[in-house]
Amino acid sequence: MTIDKDDTIAIAPLAYENPDFLNSPDGRVLRILSEYMEPLARFRREQIQDTVVFFGSARIHSREEAQSALDGARSSPEDGARKLAEAGINMARYYEDARRMAFLLSQWASEIPARRHRFVVTTGGGPGIMEAANRGAREAGTKTIGLNIRLPFEQYPNPYITPSLNFEFHYFFMRKFWFAYPAKALVIFPGGFGTLDELFEILTLAQTQKLAKKILVVIYGREYWDRLINFQTMVDAAAISAKDLELFKMVDSPEEGFECLRDGLTKYHLDPERAKRAGEVAPEIAKTNR
Repeated sequence: MTIDKDDTIAIAPLAYENPDFLNSPDGRVLRILSEYMEPLARFRREQIQDTVVFFGSARIHSREEAQSALDGARSSPEDGARKLAEAGINMARYYEDARRMAFLLSQWASEIPARRHRFVVTTGGGPGIMEAANRGAREAGTKTIGLNIRLPFEQYPNPYITPSLNFEFHYFFMRKFWFAYPAKALVIFPGGFGTLDELFEILTLAQTQKLAKKILVVIYGREYWDRLINFQTMVDAAAISAKDLELFKMVDSPEEGFECLRDGLTKYHLDPERAKRAGEVAPEIAKTNR
């Protein structure tokens, strides 16, 4: 075949600007690395040192929204719709309590003298308890983080997240990494499968000493959790040790939850001598066991 020197072909795209490659199976490792490096760069830029993560159901609404749903359901011929709306009214107290606890925590954390932002309220970025916690932090005038996930049924970020700290993940495991890595405490409100997943993952990491830090776990709402899980059954069956029950604390009011967080965070992460012994003197982001 004769080739004319004057013939030209299109310039090939740079590999990192080639969407066909980046979105292919071969580009997966780069996508995973991006979901590590891009959040890390943003946390550094925003001066985030550590976080407190709030988990709970996306289906729990504020009192106003729950009341509006109940008003609409009262005219519905379906008895099931009314029962769900009535349950929504009962559960709405957890939205308000999460909002209040996040406000108290953020207000206190904002007064800590530090080079970076301490104990920043972080959620999954969606509605329900996530929205409530972001909202409370926003009302306290502090930064607040949302780690959203792209799903087939769209979950949109709630409006209370600090825009520069609004994240969108494709990989669940990278999102879970960023929940755990900078966290110094976890607050668990009533929720479903996702809430249980995060609770037991963190408890397992703490139990197996995979964290080079003390992570506080506060479980909110004894009425809900005692009906859902009997932790003592695991002890009685020798599935866990009695000491494992000390890995978390149950609370029943925003004030009690805040006091538990404040005292624990002060003891383990603000006490200079204790922090020095634990190797936690002003870490850039967070520290783990390798």
